[in-house]
Amino acid sequence: MKLRLLTASLLFTGFLFPATASAASLSGGSQVHLISPMLSAILVAPGASANANGLQIQGLGGASAPWTVVVLLTFLSLIPSLLLCVTPFARLLIVFHFLRQALGLQTTPSNQTLIGLSMILTFFLMQPVGAVVYDTAVVPLEAGQITPLEALNRAGVPLRQFMAHYVRDKDVALFLDLAKEPRPNNIKDLSFRVMLPSYILSELKAGFQIGTVLFLPFLIVDMVVASITTSVGMMQLPPVVISTPLKLLLFLMVDGWHLLIGALMRSFN
Repeated sequence: MKLRLLTASLLFTGFLFPATASAASLSGGSQVHLISPMLSAILVAPGASANANGLQIQGLGGASAPWTVVVLLTFLSLIPSLLLCVTPFARLLIVFHFLRQALGLQTTPSNQTLIGLSMILTFFLMQPVGAVVYDTAVVPLEAGQITPLEALNRAGVPLRQFMAHYVRDKDVALFLDLAKEPRPNNIKDLSFRVMLPSYILSELKAGFQIGTVLFLPFLIVDMVVASITTSVGMMQLPPVVISTPLKLLLFLMVDGWHLLIGALMRSFN
């Protein structure tokens, strides 16, 4: 019995666009179709055979690579984390956590809610990039016009251009110095080795900056409430009991969610 194995390439649109991967001709002639939103771009191994001597799989270079599937499946488990690190997800989630702490709420909104909201906004922001990746890399790959490695290189171009808009020169200079690489004429020509850590560091700083500014108005409310309760002799009443409802009321009166998400979305334009 012969088995055709499919392995997935690391293409950005695998996170944004559902795709259909066809696999496996079985001995009875039936076919199994796998639909997965994470595996839109498929690296079809040139051939594979399973026999009594063991599983032999052809790698990208055509050589036998028995552990190709094991290595790729292990790497695929890291793809979600890698994709979240090269998107606005980190900045959004940091800001939302700062907001929850500033309001004095410990578990509301829940972590799942904040993560879900961050992912939805990330999909919204990255959809144009994903569309470019899909048109330039996935479509030619599915048509057999380019190789998987060429598709991977094409997919990296729009993603690198997106990250180049938000990296700071200071962070780029740091990692160029650490990598001992010359500075290119155009920041969009940076290697992924330098671009990725520079982008992550820039996003962390941006998230903390926005979160700190967001924290200050609510900190003033806490200080005023604590001062009033102390001056009137209400020492046994925790200030947070009074300040939390006041902060929630203030946040709702100014339509805080609308203002915050609108400002975050515009910060990426």
